[in-house]
Amino acid sequence: MAKHDKKGQGAANAGPAAKPAAQDIAAQLELKPGQSIALLKALHILTREGKLNQDSRRKLKQVYHLYQFIEPILKELGADGHAVTLADHGAGKSYLGFILYDLYFKAQGLGRIYGIETRAPLVEASQKLAADLGFERMEFLNMSVAESTQADFMPERFDVVTALHACDTATDDAIAFGLEKKAKAMVLVPCCQAEVAACLRQTKALSLARTPLAELWRHPIHTREIGSQVTNVLRCLYLEASGYQVTVTELVGWEHSMKNELIVARYTGHKKRAAAERLQQLLAEFGLEALAQSRFKLPQAPVAPAAPVPPAAAVAAENAA
Repeated sequence: MAKHDKKGQGAANAGPAAKPAAQDIAAQLELKPGQSIALLKALHILTREGKLNQDSRRKLKQVYHLYQFIEPILKELGADGHAVTLADHGAGKSYLGFILYDLYFKAQGLGRIYGIETRAPLVEASQKLAADLGFERMEFLNMSVAESTQADFMPERFDVVTALHACDTATDDAIAFGLEKKAKAMVLVPCCQAEVAACLRQTKALSLARTPLAELWRHPIHTREIGSQVTNVLRCLYLEASGYQVTVTELVGWEHSMKNELIVARYTGHKKRAAAERLQQLLAEFGLEALAQSRFKLPQAPVAPAAPVPPAAAVAAENAA
């Protein structure tokens, strides 16, 4: 009888332990304080049982690391009660937008996040999830970055622009959006740059005849790699020439993502002339001059008015004197 009671008591004690508290799960998974477990399950980062697989852990690590760069910017911009506006371009499933809202915007009671995405099913899913979670100050728009720049229903200004793994020229479109909307900060993780590599391929023969530097992109694999590197260098110079202070670092360890370059740009208003000059020089060196009229177009410096030409009679009289 005693043995039976002991077994029954053990089974009873096992009940509460079988379902660990939410804070215990959060601690085990190294989640941010205040992070909603329900949100992570809805985003399929956590399983229904609260487990985290390797792929989800990698995604969460990337978003959390990016959040560490964005949170100080949000706090600074919202310090005086300002309602921060943030545009998340190439939002995809909006992992970044939802986690930013959950960890920062929700508690503030101010500000708004706009997720911009071209795939309608992802936009619809994000709209539904935001409604289910009561994230009222999140909007999701089914359009391209370029279209959102011209949309008259969008705010005239945005405080922060983010683009996490926005492919190819979508990162450049996000930069153009930030410049048009006079963004105070841009946080960009570029992905799959192909435009510059394509330009390098088109002018490869001419470049090989002109400069030994073209050996850097003679082989196709090097063309892709150099194209990616040059693209980000040009972007940084363009931002500096447009009045931003730029910091470039890695997002996470290379074992988590090969698309790992993080560009953080803060507006200072100081447009660096040297950056504009180097930008033009690099475009010329790599045979990319056409991009100076489209992708990296800088405003022309004002031309000083020419001195008035004196009448011929006055010149003759002055010479005679």
